Amino acid sequence: MNHEAPLYNLDFMGTTITFNLANILMITVASAIVFLIAVLSTRRLAMKPTGFQNFMEWTMDFVKNIIKSNMDWKTGGRFHILGLTLIMYIFVSNMLGLPFAVVIDHELWWKSPTADPVVAMTLSVLVVALSHYYGIKMKGFGEYGKDFLKPMWFLFPLKIIEEFANTLTLGLRLYGNIYAGEILLTLLAGSLATGVGGTIAAVLPTLAWQGFSIFVGAIQSFIFVMLTMVYMAHKVSHDH
Repeated sequence: MNHEAPLYNLDFMGTTITFNLANILMITVASAIVFLIAVLSTRRLAMKPTGFQNFMEWTMDFVKNIIKSNMDWKTGGRFHILGLTLIMYIFVSNMLGLPFAVVIDHELWWKSPTADPVVAMTLSVLVVALSHYYGIKMKGFGEYGKDFLKPMWFLFPLKIIEEFANTLTLGLRLYGNIYAGEILLTLLAGSLATGVGGTIAAVLPTLAWQGFSIFVGAIQSFIFVMLTMVYMAHKVSHDH
């Protein structure tokens, strides 16, 4: 639990930039896995899908239903690929730290990338920034700006606070759930190493928590995409 992050400091034009090498590694691994799944799912397309193609089509329909529950498909269809990418990437990221953790010289290299607040908040900021971008693009700057003055202009400060609150809660919810799960697994793994008695006492809770963590990881990826589409609908729909 007290492991350090492998950091690399780069001096650039008089400024020191710090890179978390574990985050870079795990983000790359998660991206590669999602890319591999996408390639395998579309290599041999058939009218009667099987295997990875069947999984991909089910996932696409699942995301489509999320979008349609928040806005009409004519408006929300453009966000289908965004939602598909997010749900696959976040789910894979949530799962990476469950089987094991790799620690080298007291530095934690293998973990779920979403168990790091920087990664989770980056995803959150990306989603909120995209919601503003599409709001301006689809409604125009004038109409979009007027939305911040509705229903009463003096509520404008609260609207600004709401934007920051949405960003924080979206990222911290994902980070907190995944990080807490990995912490408990680390504690249980420590019990497994304390002898025969500790192993017997901890093995069943460890397996149970592993299963529950898979469930939590799946739910958190769903919630993240659901809230993404809620924010998108709020920004691009003319009736909001």
